[in-house]
Amino acid sequence: MEEREQRREDLEEYAAVLDYLPIGRSSSARAEPLVQLLGETRFTLLEAVPKGTEIKVGETVYIGKGDREKVSLIKSRLSYADLTEGAKKELPIAISAIVKKNEKKFVEMFNNAGALNIRMHSLELLPNVGKKHLAAILDARDERPFESFADITARVSLLQDPIKLIVERVIVELKGESRFYLLTKPPAASHEHEHERGGRY
Repeated sequence: MEEREQRREDLEEYAAVLDYLPIGRSSSARAEPLVQLLGETRFTLLEAVPKGTEIKVGETVYIGKGDREKVSLIKSRLSYADLTEGAKKELPIAISAIVKKNEKKFVEMFNNAGALNIRMHSLELLPNVGKKHLAAILDARDERPFESFADITARVSLLQDPIKLIVERVIVELKGESRFYLLTKPPAASHEHEHERGGRY
């Protein structure tokens, strides 16, 4: 039951468009338009078939159950290596937009994150957050919970832009360069296909 609930939470309903390929991949046997997407819940990388040409890089599209206005079929989950160069350039912009849109969720991560093991805290997975940074964050949140990104920056003088730290951490995880996955699902094998037309990742 618990695993089923976790699976439901991980399903993506909305995604940012990272790239639009009018005739698909050059390596594909069949020419069809494709879009590469970034899920807004768990930063899942996906490839889908759009319904038409009215789809733009940077926009948010619905990919959940039921009627989808701009996406007809989720083809596969992607790895970072599967992304086009255009998608890789758009990725940090899209991640940053998602993080800003869900500020409360990510601020709560700073408030509630715990230890990974006896030697390491999960906040140390953020780039350039060492023991001094960690101590400053924990001391500040013990005084009172953080309320916003601006509050974190104001009260933890050692910490650089928290949004930038989250964006960099998400990219590290999407590249499969970590043993731990704080913000994303573990990477997919290249072209992990979804067989159900209505399925979500």
